[in-house]
Amino acid sequence: MRRRFAADPEQDAARDCHKTHSPVQSEHPLIEEKGLPKIDVLEMVDISKSFHTTRANHRVNLRIAAGEILGLLGENGAGKTTLMNILYGLILPDSGEIRINGHTVRIDNPRDAIELGIGMVHQHFMLIENHTVAENIALGLSDAPFLSPSRNVARRLVQFGRRFGLKINPQERIWQLSAGEQQRVEIVKALVKGADLLILDEPTSVLTPQETEELFAILRRMTAEGHSVIFISHKLEEILSICHRVLVLRKGEVAGKAETRDVDKRELARMMVGREIIFRLERSALQRGELVLDVRDLVVPGDRQQLAVRGVGFQVFRNEILGIAGVSGNGQRELVEAVTGLRRSSGGEVLLGGQNITNASARVVASRGISHVPEERIRFGIVPNLFVYENSVLKQHRKRLFSRVLFLNFGSIRRYASDIIESFNVSVPTIDTPVKNLSGGNIQKLILGREISGQPALLVAAHPTYGLDVGATEYIRRQLLARREEGLAVLLVSEDLEEIFELCDRIAVMYEGRFMGIVPTARATMEEIGLMMAGSKPGAADGAVPEGQPVEEGQR
Repeated sequence: MRRRFAADPEQDAARDCHKTHSPVQSEHPLIEEKGLPKIDVLEMVDISKSFHTTRANHRVNLRIAAGEILGLLGENGAGKTTLMNILYGLILPDSGEIRINGHTVRIDNPRDAIELGIGMVHQHFMLIENHTVAENIALGLSDAPFLSPSRNVARRLVQFGRRFGLKINPQERIWQLSAGEQQRVEIVKALVKGADLLILDEPTSVLTPQETEELFAILRRMTAEGHSVIFISHKLEEILSICHRVLVLRKGEVAGKAETRDVDKRELARMMVGREIIFRLERSALQRGELVLDVRDLVVPGDRQQLAVRGVGFQVFRNEILGIAGVSGNGQRELVEAVTGLRRSSGGEVLLGGQNITNASARVVASRGISHVPEERIRFGIVPNLFVYENSVLKQHRKRLFSRVLFLNFGSIRRYASDIIESFNVSVPTIDTPVKNLSGGNIQKLILGREISGQPALLVAAHPTYGLDVGATEYIRRQLLARREEGLAVLLVSEDLEEIFELCDRIAVMYEGRFMGIVPTARATMEEIGLMMAGSKPGAADGAVPEGQPVEEGQR
């Protein structure tokens, strides 16, 4: 087992210029006789990191012991990911040091981190899309056989998945998987390497409540055996439920730390954003308006030569938010893409305001009045290298307001972008900033502002608060409720049941391409929806409409 320990900074200039190195053999106490790393105590001491003039971390101190689950909280852009990327060897700190069991260690790249027993599941996946699940995991395993490594890994994955209850097909290619399924691959990839300290970034975002409890049970078993976990989540209830201690970052510095038994979520939120957060928004009772979207027996093929959506039908009205709940990978993405013109259906109809728009192009669908906040905001919601003002008119640049025959009216575009930034509280240095430099929350505010400002008839919002901090989440939810009161029809797809219950008038639950039922929120329970997400059909007495039965007027 190779190990990398820190030398004096003056003795190794390669640290600052990212040169490759050959870790030396060592009989250091960190390495057990069996060659497995064991982390009793890990410390990050006075860690600082800046990117040009932006200070990401400043003198951050973190400590975690064996058997602990440490929660890491902070707003988008607070420096959490930078700090964990330093621990995992993806970024070198400007100053500070990392200690394991009292010994200073060098972590110049992820291989060093893995050899030290540190594993990480990233929020943005580190997978090769054209390779299979088994091939992706085999690439990171030093003990994979030279001949047929993916076949050997596939057998281990099946056993490992059965042990931890994670359904993964080793032969599927990554590009064919939904975001949630890719996250499960990342979790398995880290755990199968036997990480002693596991960093989890938003690990429950694609799980049902029951699956979340199963994951928590796994983490508790891991810590009972002496493993440690750094748990990054924006769900404060989860932090309080699973973590022993919590560390809060704000603007790159430690804003607070506490034992979770001594704080509540209001105190944690105040540490994060420096102000009071309203956790329960009021959804006023509104008279439902006219029919906007009517989907009839829609059938949509997936990427795997099989049906992803199987005869789904529903309606969305003005002054209403219809929520679609379900574990990622059950046809939600394909359904949204069919409604918004990004994917062709093979059966059924999509009607908007009574007009048939089935299999119309995305451009036509948008011009008819459907706006779309996509699931993957970085890949499909923006053009990262373009400026903020250019991203503010994507899909609208052909309008007379923004173009004059062959030329764009940049003055009008810039004024329009400035109005969005002001109206939707987008924090940005200038509209000439590349949009890739914005935090996730500000990117999402920009996308939502762009899509709503066009005054659509229907807003399709897929996971609009995924990965956002409590402040940005509160803002996005307020905007959706405000647009509902203004008469907008909203189709909301989310795996966050708290969000579904808070915002939606009715809840549809999707499982294996079908609706298990449509439930009025007032009559639904978290347990009932969770069971439906796992494939259990509701009873008529519960107020749900089982699949295949007509929706009564009172439940539409």
